Amino acid sequence: MFELSKQFRFEAAHTLHRAVDAEPSRRIHGHSYRAEVTVRGVADPETGMVVDLGVFERALDAARDGLDHRFLDDLSDLGPGTIENLSAWIWRKVEPACPDIVRVTVYRDSGGDTCTYFGPGNHLRG
Repeated sequence: MFELSKQFRFEAAHTLHRAVDAEPSRRIHGHSYRAEVTVRGVADPETGMVVDLGVFERALDAARDGLDHRFLDDLSDLGPGTIENLSAWIWRKVEPACPDIVRVTVYRDSGGDTCTYFGPGNHLRG
């Protein structure tokens, strides 16, 4: 079993409605993000690959293009531009081309923030 990860970076702006630091968050502001997408699987005996890196890279390029230098509030399928929603959005964009995806992690390095999404249906059970 192998895990294969690729990263990409993007810059995006948004507004947020929140209780803490409400006024600065409501104003348009931007962040630098880094996303890491991981797939898991057994290497194909013929190709030796878990996923063709060309396919993986194209899927990530499409996700990056949908986010980079965008105003996140304008993305109808994102919801509020939170790091949580960004993780899930990237999953939804990459998963059709890379069905063996197991996690998406979005980093906002400037603030030390990280969020990892494990996909729909992968929730903690009490």
